[in-house]
Amino acid sequence: MLGLMSNKNLLISSLIEHSSEYHADTEIVHRVSNGNIEKTNYKETNIRIRRLASALTRMGIKLGDRLGTIAWSNLRHLELYYGISGIGAICHTINPRLFKEQLIFIINDAQNKILFVDLDFIELISEISNEIPTVETIILLCAEKELTKLHKIKQKVLAYESLIENNQTLDKWPDFDERTASSLCYTSGTTGNPKGVLYSHRSTMIHTLAAANPDALDISSTDVIMPIAPMFHANAWGIPYIANMVGAKLVLPGRHLDGESVYNILDKEEVTFTAAVPTIWLMLFEYLDKKNKKLKFLKRCVIGGSACPKFMIEDFHKKYGVEVIHAWGMTETSPLGTVNKPLRKHSSLSQEQKYNLAIKQGRPMYGVKIKITNDDGEALPHDGKAFGNLWVKGPWICSGYLNMTNSDVHDENEWFLTGDVASIDQDGYMLITDRVKDVIKSGGEWISSIQIENIAAGHKKVSEAAVIGVKHKKWDERPLLLIVKAENVKKDEILDFLKDKIAKWWMPDDIIFVEELPHTATGKIRKVELKKTYQNYFVNPHKESDEN
Repeated sequence: MLGLMSNKNLLISSLIEHSSEYHADTEIVHRVSNGNIEKTNYKETNIRIRRLASALTRMGIKLGDRLGTIAWSNLRHLELYYGISGIGAICHTINPRLFKEQLIFIINDAQNKILFVDLDFIELISEISNEIPTVETIILLCAEKELTKLHKIKQKVLAYESLIENNQTLDKWPDFDERTASSLCYTSGTTGNPKGVLYSHRSTMIHTLAAANPDALDISSTDVIMPIAPMFHANAWGIPYIANMVGAKLVLPGRHLDGESVYNILDKEEVTFTAAVPTIWLMLFEYLDKKNKKLKFLKRCVIGGSACPKFMIEDFHKKYGVEVIHAWGMTETSPLGTVNKPLRKHSSLSQEQKYNLAIKQGRPMYGVKIKITNDDGEALPHDGKAFGNLWVKGPWICSGYLNMTNSDVHDENEWFLTGDVASIDQDGYMLITDRVKDVIKSGGEWISSIQIENIAAGHKKVSEAAVIGVKHKKWDERPLLLIVKAENVKKDEILDFLKDKIAKWWMPDDIIFVEELPHTATGKIRKVELKKTYQNYFVNPHKESDEN
């Protein structure tokens, strides 16, 4: 016997309809490329989205068509999220920081019919225009009058605002199977071509419902939320969807993410909740210290993308009274998998013990399951000591990749192999110790590069740190520490700082001071490049690194 409940499909269009009807006057704020702040609300945005949807329908866009976006976090990009997915097409957010060859690959792999492009990227599109044959139309995110400087673009070019102005409002959102694909994101492709992760309306809606709850990101209509994680990076961690579901004031920061720009918009718009990778917060801390500023309104900050150093959690709490929510996820997990929220029993911990708990990536949200195994696939205990290959599964975890029939990271029971090495304790709190490809194997023992990096980065004279495993004649591999200085510092100071914080045999065999570290398009350190450069550092004679 089936229940007597309405069988309504879970569709993304329902989110903007809800916010428009029940939070009509709530603000949406966004910063445009020239730095100016513009404001609207959910009701007006819904009208524009319906006009966009009507225009796309008139252009012949059908269920399953892929439409790409190359844009910053701004209002028009938000409208594309809903206008494209709402009619059953697929919103393919493209990271403009990828290499040109990767951009060409993913546009062609996705078979995008239309590209929506911020004016800032017009030269980039001009360069690749002849190499993306499936793209029929380029729609620049601007007004008609701004189409004055067109570069050599092969495709038909339209102005976005003309679509909004010259079309009537869509009467009714179409209804279709909730398993229909809604959006598409590609992995950063650090080891080969990027892989397409195809989200569904169902997976996105369930992820949205789970992510907002108190034991996850704890977002409500009383919050002012600003996703600093870009809208082309795993859908800004799902925050633009959560904002509409709860009706929170939404702030979109645009392209300017330096410390001063982030502080100014946090302060001006009284942001209470935000989310970004650690690199962003390092720039903000530097600005706050330099200008002696405080965070007057910010209450909670999600940190993910890379492991959050302990000193960052402490500084946010001690200096600024901000709660850090350490989280973990991937493009393949929509992206949230685990969130570090304390249990009732943790209230009696000392502050230092609470910090030690907070550096873990947290426990699974409802719907997600995690496990660790050895290299033979045998399950390892959840005792907080054993560490192995991390697997995850759930209703918003990918089951495969676009245009790939076989995947060596998905098993027959729907478990996904993440590529992370982790431990899990008795309460389900997970700690990432490394990526599989980055773990250092020294004399048959494993050394966590992430843990050494996070401790080194806590030194006040260190701006950024990276640890890689380098070939060694006796031990196979030994750790090499590379540091970008914040102030003048010597090797001995760093080594003394590391003592008693890591095992003696984990101590880096050498330290190299560099001007900068290479980063991926999503802000992570490009260790593949570092390993190529320094792979023989301990094998062949080398010059002493700079002591100054």
